[in-house]
Amino acid sequence: MYRAADLPRGRRDITVALWQVGDPGNVGTLLRTADAFAAAVSLSAGCADPLGPRALRASAGAIFRVPLVHWDDLEGRRLALVAHGGRPLAEISADDLEHPLTLFLGSEREGLPESLVTQCHVVLGIPLPGEAESLNVAAAGAIALYELSRGAS
Repeated sequence: MYRAADLPRGRRDITVALWQVGDPGNVGTLLRTADAFAAAVSLSAGCADPLGPRALRASAGAIFRVPLVHWDDLEGRRLALVAHGGRPLAEISADDLEHPLTLFLGSEREGLPESLVTQCHVVLGIPLPGEAESLNVAAAGAIALYELSRGAS
């Protein structure tokens, strides 16, 4: 059995902060995506256990490589990814990418609370064509990390 105290800690230029993401598959997938893009992860209270069987399976071992950052220790520029509105993610500027930075992703049903969004420097969205309402949080997080990596290069 693995203990949370044994997981890696530390910092990276980008931290993905998950606000009450309750589905363990989404938590694991976001850990795996963070690993691919050399990001750290922070889990708020109310997030699924990253050491649960579904999260472990979805992370494909990334939980043992990705540094976890305590929620109260998040630093740097704050970017909120919201389901509706916000500046299109593809239009992110180099000024928005000053490191360290934290990308906030919200819960599957409610997204980010307004009180957290107002604390962010930049509010971003992913415009969707057609009649699509929104994306799964893990898919949105993957797209956001990809766009952030493109903007940083």
